[in-house]
Amino acid sequence: MTTDQDLTMDGQPATAVFAAKGIDVTTSKDQGVIKVVKRQGLDGERPMIGDRVTVHYTGKLLTGNKFDCSRDRKEAFCFNVGKGQVLKAWDIGVLSMQMGEVCTLLCKPEYAYGSAGNPEKIPPNSLVVFEMELLKFEGEMLTDDSGIMRRIKVKGDGYTNPNDGSSVEVHLEGRCGGRLFDCRDVSFIVGEAEDKGVPLGVDRAMDKMQKGECCILYLKPKYGFGSKGKPEYKIGPDRDIIYEVTLKNFQRAKETWEMDLTEKIDLAAGVKHKGNQYFKVGLYHQAVIQYQRIVSWLEMECGSGIEQPKRIQSFMLTAHLNLALCFLRIKEFSQVVDNCNKAIELDEKNEKALYRRGEARLLRNEFTMAMEDFQLVLRVNPSNRAALAQIYICQSKIKEHHEHDKKIYANMFQKFAERDTKVLASTVASQQEGRGFNSRSERSFCVEFAYSPRGSVGSLRALRLPPTVQRHAAG
Repeated sequence: MTTDQDLTMDGQPATAVFAAKGIDVTTSKDQGVIKVVKRQGLDGERPMIGDRVTVHYTGKLLTGNKFDCSRDRKEAFCFNVGKGQVLKAWDIGVLSMQMGEVCTLLCKPEYAYGSAGNPEKIPPNSLVVFEMELLKFEGEMLTDDSGIMRRIKVKGDGYTNPNDGSSVEVHLEGRCGGRLFDCRDVSFIVGEAEDKGVPLGVDRAMDKMQKGECCILYLKPKYGFGSKGKPEYKIGPDRDIIYEVTLKNFQRAKETWEMDLTEKIDLAAGVKHKGNQYFKVGLYHQAVIQYQRIVSWLEMECGSGIEQPKRIQSFMLTAHLNLALCFLRIKEFSQVVDNCNKAIELDEKNEKALYRRGEARLLRNEFTMAMEDFQLVLRVNPSNRAALAQIYICQSKIKEHHEHDKKIYANMFQKFAERDTKVLASTVASQQEGRGFNSRSERSFCVEFAYSPRGSVGSLRALRLPPTVQRHAAG
């Protein structure tokens, strides 16, 4: 362990300051991480396990040698606290801080760089000191659209999580605007929580939780009760809600690799029916979960004999078509196109897949590609009036788009022409003054601007300059 202790704090040896003012912030109280607060933070909550935190830090040895500093790099450091992404001392220390707080942590080797140290910077078995400033923190986002944010109050046990289809037992407390509207113990199947009146966001968070974990979920309307609200809970449309969830127990479902093909095909029929039920009542996100289960089970299967391959293709085709329709309803058009493409790989003349892909492309303003899809529909079924109507819409949109572009480019070219005229006039005027240009004795000149609607800028088509200006330009 380092013995050359030169680092000072407030004019005193650092170790003396830690001994007099320090607080042991380890759970085991083994003096592994001692904290001294240099600047109090804002009163309020502290980070929770899994929160995304942003800090500035400076790391020093007890010799006073600095080995790392985020401020020197002019870039704050972000990580998910309590997840083992950083030194143990950091996880422990940051969880004890408040927003805006500045503190110094004295860290034993077992909470820092251990017996290995850090080559060229930190000797083995070194005590190290970190000055930390907590700039901000926020919950962990569980979805790409930031619709579900989780903050962990109590960390769970073990290393396994519920998977899709697991049976779970949870305690729920739901709040909206500070009002408790739901408090109960409930059991449900992951992916089918809606059957028990549990919102989608809670369902989606299950596969991130561990047994015994208690977390707070902040749900946007998409993952709560949506545009319909929940009249029985007196919750209006498009309201954010908060659920505190404790995972009391769970039983994992079989993984795909644990099932034989016959079992997968049998389960697919029930899951398809479940998805159809959700779709009929407008629960499109829940329906997506069901149809995606079919894809995950069967996408790598070929089957044997005559019947199995046919059933697999039938389930896969139906799943992709239904997924495309669900994503069309929730306006995720890229997903629509992807699923239609997969359906077309299975059946290149599938009328529904071609039509739905055309719809998605039309809604993405890809008018030409959409029209091509609807034309393919007519080749498959010449009597499809809806496809014919969509072709007329595409043609109209393409015409509108071209007219719009034409106006934009026309205005652009006119501005370029006006600007070039002014520049040329200014250049010629300056030449007249500088060279004593005499309009009577020198040859006249003319400028003609070329405009082409296919071009990107206006240009000078012909330019005849007087000899004086020509000589100047050449020189």
